[in-house]
Parts: sequence; structure tokens; C-alpha cells
Amino acid sequence: MAAFAVARLTDVKMGPEIVTYLTRIDATLAPFEGRFIIHGGPKIELEGSWPDDLIVIAFPDLATARAWYDSPAYRAILPLRTGNSSGVAILIDGVDPDHKATDILS
Repeated sequence: MAAFAVARLTDVKMGPEIVTYLTRIDATLAPFEGRFIIHGGPKIELEGSWPDDLIVIAFPDLATARAWYDSPAYRAILPLRTGNSSGVAILIDGVDPDHKATDILS
């Protein structure tokens, strides 16, 4: 089942360190089949205010997502982001294609 790395970033200080992070992250994703699904961008606020940036990266499964996050290549660039932004990041499983909203009630 697919899994996702999801980050909600605030106060991103766009400068040389973030640029370096952005130029290097794709190479860290490739060995783990990670790919961007959402990477900031324009949004339509329907309910409430969302001033933050949303990033979603897809992986084949949760173990692979965790292996990417813990990899030496990603750990080497992680401080470039965390030192220049605030926010939260999680890894989370996706759902099966036939998932229904009521499945969480079982």
C-alpha cells in the first residue's frame, strides 16, 4: 500500500540553504521510488485560512518512506530545511483503492 511523507511548512526562509536543499532532495528520493504529489503551489481556500506550504511525497510503502527519511543522504540535507523553516512532518499509510469513509468505524 502506498505511503506518504507529508509536511506543512511555515515561515520558509528562501535563501541559499533552502535552494541547496531543493537541488539535492530529488536525488535522495530516487533510490526509494519517492515522488512529489504536492509541492506547495497555489491553492483555493474553501474553509478557514491556510497560509502554509503543503508538501506530499509518495512512496511504495511505509517502510520505504521511513528508510528514505532515515537515509544518510536525506539526513545530510535535512538541517538545511529544518534550520530555515518551521512546521510539522509525518509519514502515513495511504488507503486501499476500495476504501470507504465508514471503514474507519470498524
